[in-house]
Amino acid sequence: MDVLECRGLTKVYGKKEVVKQVDLTLEKGKIYGLIGRNGAGKTTLLSMLTAQNPATSGTVTYAGMPVWENEQALSHLCFSRELGNSGTGANGWKLKDYLRTASIYLPHWDKEMEQRLMEKFHLDRKQRINKLSKGMASMVTIIVAMASKADFTFLDEPTAGLDVIARQQFYRLLLEEMEETGRTFVISTHIIEEASDAFDEVILMRRGELFLKEKTQELLERCVHVSGRADALEAATRGMEVHAKERFGRGSGATVLLRPGERIPTNADLTVQPMSLENIFVALCGEGEEL
Repeated sequence: MDVLECRGLTKVYGKKEVVKQVDLTLEKGKIYGLIGRNGAGKTTLLSMLTAQNPATSGTVTYAGMPVWENEQALSHLCFSRELGNSGTGANGWKLKDYLRTASIYLPHWDKEMEQRLMEKFHLDRKQRINKLSKGMASMVTIIVAMASKADFTFLDEPTAGLDVIARQQFYRLLLEEMEETGRTFVISTHIIEEASDAFDEVILMRRGELFLKEKTQELLERCVHVSGRADALEAATRGMEVHAKERFGRGSGATVLLRPGERIPTNADLTVQPMSLENIFVALCGEGEEL
């Protein structure tokens, strides 16, 4: 089966371990949401999965083949990164040259899709990358990702700078492409709420570690916010996985990740509410990482 796997994947810069012993399996035909605070190691993880950044230790394989310096494996992978606005390197190229170079390195490039998306986004091939607005630069990263036709495609903040209509267009395009081709997409984003409906699974990183990988709907079903009298909350959630405790007057609140078979006892002193993916993210990652 064509899966992308990493085992014990670790990256150290100087004395800082930014990705720590990550074990991860990505399957074909899914859209994964990769979430975590700034500095959690998301971009570094994606760059190692696609052999753009060598791992300090650990392995990455595609269909059992190592991806590092392996042309056959790399032909199935694409990491479309955020573009900068400096005048150096590829950032100073004209858009037509940037896309032509991308098509050389991505062997399954779809020229027709490139053209269609260029027209859809109203982009000028003669414009230089470093002269593009933030939103237009995001459109270019989306074009590269989609036109690559890579079986496993990774995007880092693809909707940064896009207005709400363009973001909705992107997620429709993403779903259509996955359903039509069976490609796998991993989307790293901080704009969580509007993206959550597109995610089959959520991958959450905290401080360089893989905190959870779970089907989105199952995570939403087992994560609840409980509030009420402090003593009633403490009694009801004893022994459960509790996060983000808060106090307000005589009451308190907390996020609870219910294990199979667990439930919050019905109690007039407590209120149990479902949570959005964004609120779950805040509860699980609200403290302890750099902004």
